[in-house]
This record gives sequence, structure tokens and C-alpha cells, in this order.
Amino acid sequence: MRGTTSKQRDAHGSRRAGRRRSLTTIAIAAAFALATVAAAYGSAPEAAGPDAAQRDLAQVRAAVAQYHTPERAEAAGWGLVPGLDHCFEHDELGGMGYHYIHEDRLGDPTLDPLRPEALVFVAGPNGQQRLGAVEYIVPVDLWDGPDRPSVLGQELDLLEPVPGVEVYGLHVWLFERNPDGMFAHWNPRVSC
Repeated sequence: MRGTTSKQRDAHGSRRAGRRRSLTTIAIAAAFALATVAAAYGSAPEAAGPDAAQRDLAQVRAAVAQYHTPERAEAAGWGLVPGLDHCFEHDELGGMGYHYIHEDRLGDPTLDPLRPEALVFVAGPNGQQRLGAVEYIVPVDLWDGPDRPSVLGQELDLLEPVPGVEVYGLHVWLFERNPDGMFAHWNPRVSC
């Protein structure tokens, strides 16, 4: 440093060192804050936020949108099964609709968000059926995990769709708005 005294150089060097310590302290604090948030969510913060959840739901919506009619669903392996081949409706809670189940997927206890076990069809304004929701299903007797199965950040509930049959299930109302929430089983806007 030309034209400066040793005192000025020392003062300038001290300021620079102080700034470096401040930046280091800020960087450490920021890294700690990010690590704390990541630990709370179990992953990087951007993967755990609402944007990531919306992206996941958009991917599911895109994966099943081609099956918007029962005919298309049946051509791809979904179908009504005995005991579940009717429109589900509750006097007070609303309806679910018709559950077209992919039996090959039902026999596999792993959950893939892009491969739901059931497509739920609801009655349209002219009586035609249209895709309203997807459902993830794991038969209780196939599940050996210590906790309930989960998908899309949601735990599946224990259900008994027909007497004597217990399954874990989660409805996701992707195509029919549900005032009770996207993951509620019954939809007050659905009737048979």
C-alpha cells in the first residue's frame, strides 16, 4: 500500500479482518439456520415447502389426467370390483363416487404417488361420470411397517370399505373441489 503509514495499514488490515470475521459469522449463522430448517422438514427447505407440494400434486394430476373417463380407465387396467362396484355416499358427509381399482397395484404395498391404486369417478351435470379424485390404498394385511403408510406427505387412514376388509386409504381430490379439504375422504359436493 503505497503512501500509507504502518498505522494506517494496520487499521485497514484490522477492518478487513473484522469484515472477514463478520462475513464468516453470518455464513455460519445462515448455514446453521438452513440446517435447522432442513432437519425440521426432513429435507432441504425448498423441497418441503408449499411449492414442492403443489409440484407433486401437479405431477399426480398429469399422470392420471388421461383417464378422465371410466372407459379410458378400464382400457388401462382399472375397473369396478365386487363389493366396491357402487357409488359411495354418506347421508351427512357427502359422497365419494365410484372407485375404479387397479388390482395389480392393490396387491403391491408400496405407494408411488404417480401410480394410485384407485381412480374415483363422480357424476357430472348430465349424469356422465368424470374423474374427481385418486385414492391410494394399502391392504392392512400386506402392510408390515411400524407406522401407517404415507404418500404425498399424508398418512393413510384405516378404512373398512366393505365389512371385514380393512385397508389404509387416502383420497386426493385433484379434479373435484372439496370444501372439507383435498385429502378428506368424503366430499359434500359429490352425490350419487
